[in-house]
Amino acid sequence: MPKFAANLSMLFTELPFPNALPPLPGRDLKLLSFCFYEYAAGEIRQRLQENQLQLVLFNTPPGDVNAGEWGSPPSREKRARRDIELALEYACQLGCPQVHIMAGVVPPGADRAACEAVLIDNLRYAAECFARHDKRILIEALNPQTKPGYLYHSQYQTLAMVKRVDRPNLAVQLDLFHAQKVDGNLSHLITEYAGQYRHIQIASLPDRHEPDEGEINYPWLYALLDKTGYDGWIGCEYIPGQTRRAGVVLALPEKINAVFKKITLCTPVNTRGKPMSTSALLLIALASVVLLLLLVIKGAGALERGNPELLPRRRHPVARR
Repeated sequence: MPKFAANLSMLFTELPFPNALPPLPGRDLKLLSFCFYEYAAGEIRQRLQENQLQLVLFNTPPGDVNAGEWGSPPSREKRARRDIELALEYACQLGCPQVHIMAGVVPPGADRAACEAVLIDNLRYAAECFARHDKRILIEALNPQTKPGYLYHSQYQTLAMVKRVDRPNLAVQLDLFHAQKVDGNLSHLITEYAGQYRHIQIASLPDRHEPDEGEINYPWLYALLDKTGYDGWIGCEYIPGQTRRAGVVLALPEKINAVFKKITLCTPVNTRGKPMSTSALLLIALASVVLLLLLVIKGAGALERGNPELLPRRRHPVARR
């Protein structure tokens, strides 16, 4: 069974970072990615250590998102290289093995071929810098509905780009949500290009919610990934549904998760009106089960002993005088 990681920037949004770093039950679920460049690496490292979490992937700086950027514009070579160097500094301090190099949105009227040439040079520069620290870089295709104008939308574009850059520590970040929207035939992508993708992300289609709904049969794909020998992380990059508590199901150990994965979990709040933590929800559930078992045992003992004080009282007819 693959190992899962949580995308903090999409799943755990009820608290501001860095308080959103969750102490998750079951250490099979680690941490994935979030935007954090406004915080010192030392502060992030401390919070990761306190919560026994591992950072397995993050992105280069996204740029001015409000202006439509998603990474350094492909034509801005110097800025892209500054972002690459900053990401490498954080990766080294946080012990993160890989970084997604965001390709950026092609500016209106720009020459796409020229943007690709600049990106190739930047990726080779990034690969060489990261290789000195035994780290990997990734590139990802984003569907045009989610991110219009992004440099590449198809998985086959990123696969071709990896060949053109030709560096051993560059690989594809395969997001199955984006892949299904653009390319389809996920089983072909997984089997035919095994070894060329080193990180996978999941979400349901069409709503990009929990991966236990929608048109993609993820359990079947998990088994297929096992057959291919994939040993990387699977990033849970989805938007929690309205009635879900982000990550509760995925945070459970796998054997428990197999039982509860079909349950819709609501979002109880504490006395201060804040969403209850995962650990608090689990304790409440455990206490309820224990209480129920005690009542069953107590009732069975009463029946066996015939103790009237422990049995339900019955109304007796009153004798007439």
